[in-house]
Amino acid sequence: MVRVHPQYFSDWENPPEYIKALELVRRLGTREGWCRDHVLAIQVAIDQYAEAALGNREFFLNKPYGIGPRSQTDIP
Repeated sequence: MVRVHPQYFSDWENPPEYIKALELVRRLGTREGWCRDHVLAIQVAIDQYAEAALGNREFFLNKPYGIGPRSQTDIP
């Protein structure tokens, strides 16, 4: 079985303009003083789109750090 690692926004060197716009809206929405419920609804919609289109609901969030080797062959 082949494991496919999820994609993250930070992995893309030159993302399309609409992906950049979604990331910007998701990041700046909490800083503008908007209604919390409206911001949350927009963020959920963006995350649902990322899951449907790109296969990773956490696409716009920070990529998790690795805490060790990825496979048994990496262990000395």
